Amino acid sequence: MSELADGQRAFSTFRALNEDVHLGEREQLFRNMAQLFSYVSDRCDDEQVAQYDEVLCQLAELVEVEARAHVARLLAPLERAPGTVVVKLANDDIEVAKPLLEFSNVLSDDDLIDIIANQGEEHRKAIAGRSHVSERVGEAIAEHGGSSAVAELVRNINAELGPGTLDKLATRASRDPAIAGDLRGRGIDWKSLRGEIDSVAGKVLESLGHEHRPLDPVAAGKVNAVVYTRMRNRAGFNANEWKVAYNQVKALSDRKQLDERALARFARFGYGHHAAAALSVMLGVAPEVMVKWLAMQDYAAISVAVKTLGIGADLFSAVVMTLPWRDLPTEADRQGVSRRYDALTREEAKGIFDLWRDHSFRKRHAGEPHLSVIA
Repeated sequence: MSELADGQRAFSTFRALNEDVHLGEREQLFRNMAQLFSYVSDRCDDEQVAQYDEVLCQLAELVEVEARAHVARLLAPLERAPGTVVVKLANDDIEVAKPLLEFSNVLSDDDLIDIIANQGEEHRKAIAGRSHVSERVGEAIAEHGGSSAVAELVRNINAELGPGTLDKLATRASRDPAIAGDLRGRGIDWKSLRGEIDSVAGKVLESLGHEHRPLDPVAAGKVNAVVYTRMRNRAGFNANEWKVAYNQVKALSDRKQLDERALARFARFGYGHHAAAALSVMLGVAPEVMVKWLAMQDYAAISVAVKTLGIGADLFSAVVMTLPWRDLPTEADRQGVSRRYDALTREEAKGIFDLWRDHSFRKRHAGEPHLSVIA
């Protein structure tokens, strides 16, 4: 019997459970379900992932910590994992949550920030040590974290320390010599930051900057580079970022939280790959199609597709400037796309998009219409 067929049998077994079933049997089923999913995760469609999510969430309420920790370890390295149960276990006791907080790429920045704000210091410390800590997550740790979490953040060379984060860290360094010492070791160009942060932290920077040491040319101006990167919305497609973003967006969809509000947050914080992945999922467009549109700078295709969702002009304009196009859109591009979007009605867009879908399911012959041409 195939692994997917085994999964269907496991679902049937779960539905047959009742209050009289022994705890050990539930725990074994919980472990087996997670193990099975780890084998087939790359072949499951959205409906199958949703089934696993529902079953694992219900079983998580019925089993002991040891079983939950075991399942968390199985789910942590997966690129695609059921979004609801991952977030549930990531908010569990630290012995359960730790592998997910340290390694799971399914957890988005918003998930991590929520955990930082609402869970304990050990949870924050685990997040601070991740292989990549974004600027927003780092700032949340600096805001809510205790000494151990902040120290872990500062020592993590893969953590982005933006102006807001450094502002908070510099102020804390005035009270904690250990943090001050770790900040000195980061090779940050403190002089360039003095105009970026408030006067209180600025006084601390003077003391941090007194110790002269060779400046790493890569580290010099790092914060300004981060700010510039955000301003240019990280133009250019990155395959690894796309893969992570797409799976995080799918997890958000698992939790029924992928909507216009989520899209607006991606645009607001410059999460271009997430915005593109969100559009792909919301439109039901294959990810490779979205990637092709971005690579071709196909503004017309994006305009038609997004118009079918009924998204307002202001949000559309923000999303367009956030997407990871091959080349950064110019102001003239933005204005042209906005005019086209305003002129197109939702009904017209749906007609064009449906026509394109009809043709996309058949082998394209010479002269068949393409979404961009139709637009």
